[in-house]
This record gives sequence, structure tokens and C-alpha cells, in this order.
Amino acid sequence: MGVEVAVQGLTKSFGGQPVWSDVSLTLPAGEISVLLGPSGTGKSVFLKTLVGLLRPDAGSIWIEGKDLPRLSERALYEVRKLFGVLFQDGALFGSMTIYDNVAFPLREHTRKSESQIREVVTEKLDMVGLVGAERKLPGEISGGMRKRAGLARALVLDPRIVLFDEPDSGLDPVRTAYLNQLIIDLNQRTGATFLIVTHDINTARTVPDNIGLIYHGHLAMFGAREMLLSSTEPVVRQFLNAQRIGPIGMAEEKDAEELRAEADAGVELPPLPPIPLQLPPSDGLPRAAERPPGQWCREHGVTPPPGSFAGLRDTGAPTVTLGGPRAGDGPEVTR
Repeated sequence: MGVEVAVQGLTKSFGGQPVWSDVSLTLPAGEISVLLGPSGTGKSVFLKTLVGLLRPDAGSIWIEGKDLPRLSERALYEVRKLFGVLFQDGALFGSMTIYDNVAFPLREHTRKSESQIREVVTEKLDMVGLVGAERKLPGEISGGMRKRAGLARALVLDPRIVLFDEPDSGLDPVRTAYLNQLIIDLNQRTGATFLIVTHDINTARTVPDNIGLIYHGHLAMFGAREMLLSSTEPVVRQFLNAQRIGPIGMAEEKDAEELRAEADAGVELPPLPPIPLQLPPSDGLPRAAERPPGQWCREHGVTPPPGSFAGLRDTGAPTVTLGGPRAGDGPEVTR
């Protein structure tokens, strides 16, 4: 089963230039979380810091009572065994077959016999739908298959935390949809804690239990999927609507003159689209973190965008009308 990852006040810079600072969030055990953000905001750096490949300048990463940045190299090596990582390009060895790529961590980090390794590798390849491709080289298979091979290798040591660095990178929408379904099915089957860095808005809207957004060197928001998908924060609305209007510019943050020109022109961000239902596991069983549609909105008295969760009955609970587009505006309670 997955484990909780508690990040507190994490700060990272390179050469005196801050990447992000004071990031605090908790990845719930066994759930799927997504991390969004404009290009160049350090999302991949965040993943490398989580797994201990980079040391933060300040802050803590608590996993099973251990603070990763404070561990010795030997102790950190042991904690890293909890992690599996799927890199953007799969990071496969081009001269090795798919079988040998997946078997590599077992041969390096365990004392299993070759017959035991074969059993594990076959199981993981079956999980990602690659049985029959064992003897192919990475250059002989499609990009989507390479992603799945990389995922099989990430799972081969039965990690309790799995990190995905832009798994949809280079994939067409159909292959991305297949990969999203595979991620949900694997989460249900393994119970591991998943964190996905992505730019794909459809993935962010339908796959995770929780969503975070990194912007301008800090964590703008992190919480239940429905919280972000019903947010009035301009940066969230702009990003999820893929709009040019808003605080995000080509250089990440627009300057005051650009924002003033937009305000003078009376241009407003459109409302967020309806919140879709989460993708269910393909076998029809409940997700690892099963939440009834609209649960967060009902618990927090928030009215989701019109058309969300079509077909759900009105509970009669108090609602919250989400207010104006300015950052920091509080919701206005109505009955």
C-alpha cells in the first residue's frame, strides 16, 4: 500500500536563483495527485527533490517518520526503495531489450534468482500490456509502448510511491487516454501513492484525486480535485481554460502594464467548464480513493460550475456562490 508524503516549507534554488520556495503539501497515501504549472516553474525539479536526487535549500519531506533531506546517503538509499519513477522519455537503455530494461533494477538491487526475476518481469509486463514485446529493443517499439515499458520498470520493485514526470509527453490524445486509464488501473491494483506532473488539462480534470498548481515560485493551490476545478483564482482559471488573458504570460508572469491593459480593455477570464466525473477503473470496481461525485463541493458548501456532475440529486445542503475573479476573494455564503 501507499504511504503519505508530507512536504513542509520546501525551498530550492540554483546559483542563487529561486526555483520555488516554502512549498507545503501532503500527498495522501494511496491516492493519485497531479501537479500542474506553466513551463519552467520547476515541476520536474520538485519530483527530483522528492526522491532525493536533489537536496532542497530548506524544508522537510517526511515519509514514514523520516525527513529525507536530513538523512545520510546510506539511509536515503534505503528510503529511495519506496519510490518508482517514470521519466519523460521512459529513460530506457537503448541497447537492452524491453525484458532486460525491466529486469535491470531487480538485478542491481535484489538477490533474486533469474527464475524469480523472470516471474516478476512477466507480471509487470502483463500489468502494462507488453507481454510479447520482451525481446524488442526500445527503438523497435512506439513511443506509447516505451512509456509503458518505463512504467513496468518503475513498478518492478513494488514501490509504495510512484512519480510520473510528464507521462503524456510526446503522445497523441488517444495514447494519452490509454495511459491515463492504465494509471488509474495500476493505482487501484497496487494501492501506491501516485504523483503526476503533467501539462495535459484533460488528465488533470479526470484522473487525480488531488491537484496542485505551481506558479511564480510558489505553490498557488493544492487540494481535492473539485477544489481547483471550481476555483475563482485567476491563475487557476487561466491555466485550466488555456487562455492568454490572465496573470500568466510568456515569461511566466505578466508585468503590471500588461495586466492593466487587459483590465482597461474590460477583458475577463471565462468561467471554468463543468467538473467532469473521474475516470473509473476499467474493471468497474471502486477507485483506491473512492469519493462520490461532488463530495468535496457538498462538504464545503461550494456550488460547482453549471452542468457539473450531471444527474446527481440536489442534497439541499447550503451552497457557496464563488465570488469575483480577484485572488484572495472569499466565497460568499448563500442559502
